[in-house]
Amino acid sequence: MNLLVTGAWQGYSESAHLLQEMGHRVVFMQQEADVLPCEPEWVEGVICNGLFLHHPTELFANLRYIQLTSAGTDRVNTSYICRNGITLHTAGSTYAIPMAEFTLCGVLELYKDMRGFAVKQQQRQWHKNRFLQELHGKSVLIIGCGNYGRACAQRFHAFGCRVTGLDVVTIDFPAFEAVRHVSELDTLLPTADIVVLAAPGTAENNNLFNINRMALMKTGAILTNLCRGTLVDETALVSALLGGKLRGAVLDVFEHEPLPPASLLWQCPNLILTPHNSFVGDGNRERLNHIIITNLHAA
Repeated sequence: MNLLVTGAWQGYSESAHLLQEMGHRVVFMQQEADVLPCEPEWVEGVICNGLFLHHPTELFANLRYIQLTSAGTDRVNTSYICRNGITLHTAGSTYAIPMAEFTLCGVLELYKDMRGFAVKQQQRQWHKNRFLQELHGKSVLIIGCGNYGRACAQRFHAFGCRVTGLDVVTIDFPAFEAVRHVSELDTLLPTADIVVLAAPGTAENNNLFNINRMALMKTGAILTNLCRGTLVDETALVSALLGGKLRGAVLDVFEHEPLPPASLLWQCPNLILTPHNSFVGDGNRERLNHIIITNLHAA
């Protein structure tokens, strides 16, 4: 296969010989926004992330294989790909482990007031906090039961939580006590101590958590969103955080990135806010290399 590989695959250098052994002919380009290093008609397969944001899919007349280094498909024209019978692979479970660990870390940081203790440490003050929460026994609602949602379920289950999943399809996974249809979201929201957004950023999910949904949430609940910034109405979230409806939130993605300095989210003391960093982990490179090579072998 004639392969165009971009710098989005950071592990390409140690895997290049495997592609050659499989008989693939490879052209490499570091920056996806650059001029193509070959004629688009030459390309039969691509390994990339946002290549098609700069070079329309329609340019590649002989394209039949796409391997993304991202877990989502929001940077590709999926309708065009389906119509033309192009094989599409994502990074799959590559980032699920670090993201699930990040989610658990954020919730525990809020429950155990680690920020408050850090401030007291800097001030050399010996003050106890008598109002810490336990994760054990809490009700966790995970919206989206894909790789990331299941990784979260495993970890919360291990801490003794009651974990319920919501999805559009039936999922059989032991870490979930039950998996219900997403149409039951509004019914289940008032019972959840922790809500984990693990849903895709589709048009249907835009502002999935708006002012009405946050009003349905249990007072003192925690909301986490590490998937897509479009899932949460940020104005409504600020009101819920500053108004005392929510105990806190964990956000790693935002509607506009980088998050503008004028955003009121910066002013919420009960918000753990990170710069789209939760996917980073020292095992990503090995997992992604394995997925890419396995998919190429199957092709």
